[in-house]
This record gives sequence, structure tokens and C-alpha cells, in this order.
Amino acid sequence: MTSREVILKAYEGGKPDRVPVTLFGGGMWSIKDYGATFKDLSLDARTMSDMLVSMSGKLLCDIVYAGSGYNNFHASAFGGGIKFREMGAPDLEESFVSSEEDLKKLDLGRLNESEVISTVIAALRDTKSKIGNEYVVTMTAWGPYTLGARMVGEETMMKATFKKPDFVHKVTDFATDLLIHLYEPIVSDGTVEVISLADPTASGDLISKKQFETFALPYLKKFTDWAKSRNAHTLVHICGNTTDRLDLFPQTGASCISLDHKTDIAKAKDTLHGKMCFGGNVDPVNIMLQGSVQDVEDACKRVIETAGTEGGFVLMPGCDIPPTVPYENIQTFIRIARDWKL
Repeated sequence: MTSREVILKAYEGGKPDRVPVTLFGGGMWSIKDYGATFKDLSLDARTMSDMLVSMSGKLLCDIVYAGSGYNNFHASAFGGGIKFREMGAPDLEESFVSSEEDLKKLDLGRLNESEVISTVIAALRDTKSKIGNEYVVTMTAWGPYTLGARMVGEETMMKATFKKPDFVHKVTDFATDLLIHLYEPIVSDGTVEVISLADPTASGDLISKKQFETFALPYLKKFTDWAKSRNAHTLVHICGNTTDRLDLFPQTGASCISLDHKTDIAKAKDTLHGKMCFGGNVDPVNIMLQGSVQDVEDACKRVIETAGTEGGFVLMPGCDIPPTVPYENIQTFIRIARDWKL
């Protein structure tokens, strides 16, 4: 089976011939290893595509993520500005929505005017044309709750869940519409068959299970309902310890939920197997960055033995990896899964 076939089989709840394996995003590591910066590539689709294609052969992940690290540009198309860093993903400089009146002034068409977003999409299409038969080629974005929080400000968003809940709903609903507008052209023409969303502000370390159920879950469901109507899968990553809300994840409608290293992977297996695909959850810092090759091998084997021998599972780190993770550790991470026959 090709990498693409292995991932799609897992997302559909099946049992591929080996353990599926991928980093989540990997943009920071890949761009650094390629010898470029986020700013270098931001308006150069050809070089961005070359980076993605060359890294696919070096990393051998089953998924290739276009736009990893450029997520804040989807908000900055409407305001806030972007600050590039020497190392790491570009930051949104400031929030720009403080009221419903501000929200009403935002025009989704402004998304189409972003040169950086257009560059990522052009690189995505070129990468898909070159390696799309072998790998799943996706494009990343923030999930609805996180994207809304970028516009409003994370602390303001948290407080508003108590003081202005209607405002939070309207912001997150707008963010959902923004994501649908972003993905519609590349899903409808078949460029993207798996959508990748990260919703870190919906983290189990930041909002309660009840807040997640009220303010994040309905909008993930709205988005995945749309994606399913276009025959597209959705991979969702949520940071933090989400053990207490594992039972809610099938309700998101996502094809696969990617779990943080803090989440109890045994409980995830008990709760999710047979209901949805799940991925995780090797520690990206203590193991992938700071551990030895043997530490990585041992951690991968523990996760697979606990959660990944019956299908419907993807070996992943518990989040995006730091840009300084040793290549040997990534090689080991990938090898363990690729050699593990199911």
C-alpha cells in the first residue's frame, strides 16, 4: 500500500498493512532543515513546493503538510499584521476584533487577496501534482475556536466564554465560515482530500470539558459536516490533556483526532477505537527532542502496543515537533511504524 492508501484506510476505520505514521505539521523542522526561513518561502511557491517534495523523500511521513506554520496568515488577511521570527512560525502581532460590530465589517473576500495564502495554495497544488499519488498532501489551518481566539485575543476569548458567550459563538461561527471559504476551492477540485486543523486554544489545559462542548465542538462539527459533503476527511489536533473529553471527540465529525502526549492513550483506545481514527502521542520534547534514539524507539513501541495494533490508529508525536529535533530521532520514529506489520 502507498502512504496515501495507508492513511485513508486508517481514517476510514480500517486496518492497513502497517502502522500509519506522520508528524503533525512539521513546517518548522522542515524549513530549518531545508536551509530556508518562513519569510524566504512566503512569496515563493516554487521553492516552497521544492521544500515539501524534498522533505517528503527525507522524512517519509504518510502526510505532507503544505502551509504548516503559516496558519496566522488566515487571520492576518483581515487585520493584526504578521511578525516573522528568525526561527519558528510567524506570529500575529495583535488582535483586531473587540465587538460584534468589528466582526460584521470583515469580508471573507479579503482572504483571496493574501499573497502568502495564494503562495501556499500554489505550492500545495504543485506538490500534489508531483507526489499526490504516493502521499496524502494537505494544507493546515487553525481550528475554528483557535482562529476566533487569534482575532479576539486568547485571554479575551477565555473571559468572554463567561461574560459574553453570544459573542464567542459569533466569532467562532465566523471563523468556521472563513475556513470553509479557504478550503472550498481546493477541496472541490480534488486537490485536498484530507484537511488538517489544529485547535490548540481548545486545549484540555485551557478550557473545561463543558466549555469545549459549548464553544468548540459545534463549530468543528459544522466544518466537518461541510467537509464530508465534499467527500473530504478532516484531521484535528487538540493540545493538552483531553482525557476527560475523549467521549466527545466522535461528535466532532473528524475522521481522525490527534492527541497530545498528556492524554491517556490507553483510555483513548478504549473510548475511541471503532468510533473514529485517533493518532498520537509520543512526547515531542522529552522524547523526540531530548531523548536518545533508543528512547524514541521504546516510546513508539509502547504507544503502538497500547493503542495501534488493531487499525484505526496513526502513530504521531503529541504535537508539532521543535525545529531542532535530531533527524536520527525522526528516522527512528518513522521506521518503527513502517516496519510494524498489522
